[in-house]
Amino acid sequence: MTKIQDYLLSQADPKYRAFTLPLIPNVDDKTFIGVRLPILKKYAKELDEKERKEFLKSLPHQYHEENMLHAFILSNIKDYDEFIREVDIFLPLVTNWSACDTICNKHLNKYKSKLIKEVYRWLGSKEIYRVRYAVKCLMNYYLGEDFKEEHITEVAKIKIDDYYAKMMIAWYLATGLAKNYEPFIKAIEEHRFDTFIHNKAIQKANESYRVSNDHKEYLKTLKIK
Repeated sequence: MTKIQDYLLSQADPKYRAFTLPLIPNVDDKTFIGVRLPILKKYAKELDEKERKEFLKSLPHQYHEENMLHAFILSNIKDYDEFIREVDIFLPLVTNWSACDTICNKHLNKYKSKLIKEVYRWLGSKEIYRVRYAVKCLMNYYLGEDFKEEHITEVAKIKIDDYYAKMMIAWYLATGLAKNYEPFIKAIEEHRFDTFIHNKAIQKANESYRVSNDHKEYLKTLKIK
């Protein structure tokens, strides 16, 4: 038992575990402790540099919460090259949407011109969560004034037939409809994505408060039956 594992086990919340476990069905319940996210996020900042570096090397982890802690630590890395190196090591070991989506590094906003090359590399992967994370990066860092139509073209090339990859693509399209409506509605009109992604994107856009009512009404007419 490591110091970190001992701490995580001491923070187990049975009610939170029971509530959360069904939301992440592809996590082995034997690896799920039930630690609330604010505790993990805070703990990631409290570890000293030596502890963080040793923990990042201790892969694969035994518990889901260790993977979540790992993701929070990655989210705090300020050095761009270090982040890319560490995330490349971690992503092949990610097995669920929760650990994948927890990686959210605000410092990447300073490196968008460099990051896009890595995003394109990840999009071409056959690994589900490397692809999901790449699409998430496009959604987080490259909508609004940083959007380029080639981003949609690259996402449309993805051939992974997986629910969690497709759900992220749908989420990306729906967010794009809120922030860059014209190029994204064109992609929907042209049916550039399969039926599942197409309809899910429309559903998510219709559930969003950021999409206008007029746009929502039009999107409903584009749903594929």
